Amino acid sequence: MDRADWDARYASAPELVWTAEPNRFVVAETADLPPGRALDLAAGEGRNAVWLAGRGWRVTAVDFSAVAVRRGRDLARERGVDIDWQVADVITYRPEADAFDLVLVAYLHLPQPDRATVLRQAAAAVRPGGSFVLVGHDLANLTAGTGGPRDPALLLTPDAVAAELPGLRVRRADTARRPVRVQDETVDALDTVVVATRP
Repeated sequence: MDRADWDARYASAPELVWTAEPNRFVVAETADLPPGRALDLAAGEGRNAVWLAGRGWRVTAVDFSAVAVRRGRDLARERGVDIDWQVADVITYRPEADAFDLVLVAYLHLPQPDRATVLRQAAAAVRPGGSFVLVGHDLANLTAGTGGPRDPALLLTPDAVAAELPGLRVRRADTARRPVRVQDETVDALDTVVVATRP
């Protein structure tokens, strides 16, 4: 989907397209980190950015959908937190190098080589001692899970993501189960979760 498609999707929903609550893996991997400066790439409506800001992080949230950013600003205002919102395409966005204590990429699905470009820039933005967290729909969803794009070229694997993080030390790279409700039934969505640090 391009920017216009995402704007239309967000604009057509009467409420948030995604929940206002943060992703469970983002919470698990960042809850114990001391607050610092965070970058949320492809932040959407800002659920993770707002949660981080509520925990004392100074957050920059980037998304190419102006509608999503507007909704994120509204959510941040409701929660009483300040976030530096930027409307920009993460493929061409160039974050400051060695500047962030945490870089987050959640459910960004791009074909190669765009994904590699974004992940290289994300890795470069992590300061020494800082952390990188990625969560996204795993390729295994096509046969063993639910949700996410149906195009295998857009889905993730832990090994592929880990290989695209130059200069970072990977601490976790696996496929995790995320129970979701689908038509009154609980089923597993499968997510790639990669956590890394810059030595």
